[in-house]
Amino acid sequence: MGNQTMIMEFIFLGFSNHPNLQVLFFLVFLVIYTITLLGNTLILTLTRSDPTLHTPMYFFLSNLSFLDICYSSATVPIMLINFFQSRKTISYAGCIAQLFFLITCAGTECVLLAVMAYDRYVAICSPLNYSSIMSKRLCVQLAGFSWGCGLVNSLVHTLLTSVIVICKSNQLAHFFCDVPLLLKLSCSDTYVNEAVLHLASAVIGLSPCLFTVVSYGHIICAILKIRSAQGRFKAFSTCTSHLIVVIIFYGTSNFNYNRPSSGYSLDIDTLVSSLYCIVTPMLNPVIYSLRNKEVKDALKKMGRKYFVPSSLLLVQ
Repeated sequence: MGNQTMIMEFIFLGFSNHPNLQVLFFLVFLVIYTITLLGNTLILTLTRSDPTLHTPMYFFLSNLSFLDICYSSATVPIMLINFFQSRKTISYAGCIAQLFFLITCAGTECVLLAVMAYDRYVAICSPLNYSSIMSKRLCVQLAGFSWGCGLVNSLVHTLLTSVIVICKSNQLAHFFCDVPLLLKLSCSDTYVNEAVLHLASAVIGLSPCLFTVVSYGHIICAILKIRSAQGRFKAFSTCTSHLIVVIIFYGTSNFNYNRPSSGYSLDIDTLVSSLYCIVTPMLNPVIYSLRNKEVKDALKKMGRKYFVPSSLLLVQ
């Protein structure tokens, strides 16, 4: 082991199959990243400034928006820079840091989406007790628990990955660093790493997903018991945005990590991972803005506050 060359950098192969499209890729992902930053920053601003959005649901939404900003920022900036490089590289330290932030965000989002499902469950199944159950203290604790789970999970994976010896190659068939990719390049015994990966997938990935499914099972049963069609529609409309986000997040992540390796293609793998890591964070604020009446009303109030007065002054 002592005679092996230490890997100082990794070369990303993602998007390298189409050198003539690098400028187009850059523009597309720059637009997506800009929309992600603006959309999620807008959600953060609205939930903080508008008193009507000072509720548990929008408190968790603000956490999700901040999470999506971090998620995108962990991969997109280095990717945008590499579009203009002949060798798309990242340093070893940069790869480990990117790994840490990506796993933290992914794990936190899994738990946070389950927490948001519990919030919708209490709102629909126990509306009279909602305020007393979803107290400000509990909301902060649940959000802290989500971030804590993501952070602990990430620390374990990052530490275990940082001690393996990379010797087979420094080329990653992707556009970001990921644990399974690094394990394939290792000549160390990766049994513990793989065991922890499976355990984390069950605890951080599968468990919150099952909890969310069970919560929505109870929610749907409660909605079906409402006699009026208008009442059923109103109850279901309060959780449709979250349900759409959950389906997109778990759908893209499962397809990303659980599809057959026999049909592997660098282009398909890059496209699917782009949907999972880059496009999904952009869609979340769009979905909540279009589906939630409270968010649309807050946007209108913000528009009147910052744009209408100035226009009236111009008329006068």
